[in-house]
Amino acid sequence: MIWISRKTISKTRLINGGGAVDIIKLPVSEIKPYAKNAKIHTDEQVQHIANSIKAFGFNDPIGIWGDDNVCVEGHGRLLALKRLGVTEVECIRLDHLSDDKRRAYALAHNKTAIETGFDFDLLSVELGDLDVFDFDMSEFGFDFDDDDTDDKNKKKRDSDEMFERLTFDLAPPQAQLIRLSLFQVKGDITDTFDNTHENGNALYEIVRQWAERVVVV
Repeated sequence: MIWISRKTISKTRLINGGGAVDIIKLPVSEIKPYAKNAKIHTDEQVQHIANSIKAFGFNDPIGIWGDDNVCVEGHGRLLALKRLGVTEVECIRLDHLSDDKRRAYALAHNKTAIETGFDFDLLSVELGDLDVFDFDMSEFGFDFDDDDTDDKNKKKRDSDEMFERLTFDLAPPQAQLIRLSLFQVKGDITDTFDNTHENGNALYEIVRQWAERVVVV
């Protein structure tokens, strides 16, 4: 049974053409994840989303579609809500979309969200300011720890496979830019060569993308 009551509508959102999309509340258990959702949500990312919800509240309703309340956008938030034990959540009905359009919108929504990165200069200023006010942004994925303490990484180092360790001396502005760049590119990594060190893989991806644009002698 679909639980939708007009009394639960808290507000409306205007869309193209002057129509309105209802924001309603539904039991989390009645929202069905889309079986072909192509966006990857790691356990770590889901925890970051859960941390954000705990810190700032739930401010981004989940987009649902059809009689089965299929999740169109918000799978990560849905997983985080379940982890937090939340039983009811605000949703946006996207029934004005056809089946083909809601599938295309799901892909477009995810792609446009990751299409651009940060302005590193402004990000550095913001992170610095927030640090003064005791915001631990590492709880939301801003983790610039260079220490190689991951258990699986240590196991890999102890194996027979050989890895090279490169060490650089950097000025603080250089180090800051590199840390931010490593963080930003981690979602684009495709080639790991069985290396489990995230920063090493991220650095390779940055250089690989650069090498595609120039002739490496």
